[in-house]
Amino acid sequence: MNTSPQTILKDVFGYRNFRGEQQAIIESALDGRDSLVIMPTGGGKSLCYQIPAMLREGTGLVISPLIALMQDQVTALNEVGIAAEFLNSSQSFDEMRSVTARLKRGELQLLYIAPERLATEHTRALLREIPISLIAIDEAHCVSQWGHDFRHDYLSLGELGALFPGVPRMAVTATATDRTRDEIVARLELNEPGIFIAPFDRENISYSVQVKTDAKRQLLKFLQARRGEAGIIYCLSRKKTESVAAQLCEQGFEALPYHAGLDSDVRRENQRRFLAEDGLIIVATIAFGMGIDKPNVRFVAHFDLPKSMESYYQETGRAGRDGEPAAAWMVYGLQDVVRLRQMLDESQAAEDYKRYERYKLDALLGWCEVTGCRRRPLLAYFGDSLAEDCGNCDGCLVPVKTWDGTEAAQKLLSAIYRTGQRFGAAHIVDVLLGKATDKIGQHGHDQLSVFGIGQDMASATWRSATRQLVVAGHLRADAERYGALVLTDTSRGVLRGETPLQFREDPKLPAATVRRSSGVRAAVVTEDEGLWEALRDCRQMLAKEHEVPAYVIFHDKTLQEMLQYRPKTAAEMLDISGVGQTKLDRYGDRFLEIIRQQ
Repeated sequence: MNTSPQTILKDVFGYRNFRGEQQAIIESALDGRDSLVIMPTGGGKSLCYQIPAMLREGTGLVISPLIALMQDQVTALNEVGIAAEFLNSSQSFDEMRSVTARLKRGELQLLYIAPERLATEHTRALLREIPISLIAIDEAHCVSQWGHDFRHDYLSLGELGALFPGVPRMAVTATATDRTRDEIVARLELNEPGIFIAPFDRENISYSVQVKTDAKRQLLKFLQARRGEAGIIYCLSRKKTESVAAQLCEQGFEALPYHAGLDSDVRRENQRRFLAEDGLIIVATIAFGMGIDKPNVRFVAHFDLPKSMESYYQETGRAGRDGEPAAAWMVYGLQDVVRLRQMLDESQAAEDYKRYERYKLDALLGWCEVTGCRRRPLLAYFGDSLAEDCGNCDGCLVPVKTWDGTEAAQKLLSAIYRTGQRFGAAHIVDVLLGKATDKIGQHGHDQLSVFGIGQDMASATWRSATRQLVVAGHLRADAERYGALVLTDTSRGVLRGETPLQFREDPKLPAATVRRSSGVRAAVVTEDEGLWEALRDCRQMLAKEHEVPAYVIFHDKTLQEMLQYRPKTAAEMLDISGVGQTKLDRYGDRFLEIIRQQ
């Protein structure tokens, strides 16, 4: 193909300029080099392999772990006139035969395929018969046994270099620590790859963490200002996704559950509705989200603590892919810590793996307890940096106060020691407050020297101190004994006064106070309301006609440019970001007619 990346970017995808490292990544692939691309969600990773695959001779092979992701991307590519298909287990025999025939005839520019299908000798033999322009390995962190989404099928992808010599390979992921990056390169056997790491900062996302007191009430407060917005709520258990979704529906929200235990048809329909409709909330386990390409998700809420910083970053990265303001909100408490550590302890994994997983969980816990800007330590974890505080997180907007917790910690640890390290936080706090409960009387704890020595502080403050001591490693909650608090090796230093401690004061303000404008909608001035709604209605109608999600027709940002510049001709419409020649031919007249009528 005698054309340039810039031409395809504008004529096919409708964008004027490349972002960040996109052009350098594309040029590297065109030169035949392997590469590792680490780029945050919404950064434009797909273009990095789609464009060189179209420019090199043959068919581009994209290895993707999720069926839904393949279908979404193939649909979006077909909408801009690119010949793309997928091969996976969701297809009938006739459908697979049709795709195979097109592939053999050289009609496909891009083929999406699942890693397990690529592992079969039949598929490999088929692909060896045709010229392959490029091999892209999406969600490449799945090959890392140290990563958070390890998939065994990815391990065989290291053989692709030998199977298809001379074909450039591109490993792509949104998040990876130094250790994971090294493992991706080694396991995929990339040949002296170019390493491209985009900045990790998602400036448009505001981060907020609350201590869990009444989680459902806290969630409702967060959502009250977000009615009509699309969002994802993550829960740790399947049962909780259903109960939270049901409660939200009772409160007038449109919410759907999503987890691996649902009937496959229900799960597929809930995902389809979330992608196709505006203003829907999906309440999900981590089974939902990888590769979700809905650009106008305005918030991601964590009802429970995720397992690591990597999981948190990737899950929150599903918000605000359109670059407009979005929110990442989370509640967490001591029971989250106990449960996740219990899951790790009971895991059958190797001890060195469990040790690394504990390190990643501890890093997330430490981040939850930071007293300043949240964005700076989040970026630092991934080897990135920020010159100054972000001004767009709860730590910046509602600064946290700290207090000298050394004496309080000594009282708390002493109470735990003198009660025999057999009781949970609630009982220990009752002892410190001098409460005459039946349990305290039964065990004779009202006779201890520590009984009532903590009456100078509220029970909430003692619970906060307990949580922070567990996070800091000066206490351990024994999951096998129902959360009984146990001293650790570092407790002695605290008791002796050798380890001074500063505790954070848990903020009392609701997370809804930490908020920017709600995206594109906020940019629409009153006199433009009629045209804005007409453009959205037209998009929704076209989406139903073509049986695709609305954002596949045009993103909100494209509609906003139409609203701002009001193109009257086809040539003017082509100047709108997100409008390429194919979309102009298919949809341009419908939108131009609406604009001319205003």
